[in-house]
Amino acid sequence: MPREISAGAVIFRRTKSDPEFLVLHYEFGHWDFVKGNIEKGEDEKETVKREIEEETGIARVGFVDGFRETIKYLYKWKGQNIFKIVIFYLVETRQKKVKLSYEHIGYDWLPYQETLQRLTFRNGKEVLKKANKFIEGHKG
Repeated sequence: MPREISAGAVIFRRTKSDPEFLVLHYEFGHWDFVKGNIEKGEDEKETVKREIEEETGIARVGFVDGFRETIKYLYKWKGQNIFKIVIFYLVETRQKKVKLSYEHIGYDWLPYQETLQRLTFRNGKEVLKKANKFIEGHKG
């Protein structure tokens, strides 16, 4: 079975109240975080930075040390099962303006509970829960 390894990010920005998370609306209809395949010669964080810039136009980001979550799942592409591994980092930005790539049809900056409701997939929700808990534990 073919295998893909991707890297992505839970992107958040601090507001006067609670952090807001960036979720992207993909062409296929689902809502998820930024992610993409690791290209030859890239490390995970280089992939994350490239994907964030390509998919959202956000260039200024900071990685939150100590957060790295991995999810695994199967998906079907052209009749073939693909085993996918995605490594997520927690990334902070101050930039609110988003310039979407062709892969997406929308986006939202949402507080935690609304992000949790908007995300389509259970594994994405689990990553968000861990990211939010991490942020809560590392305030100020």
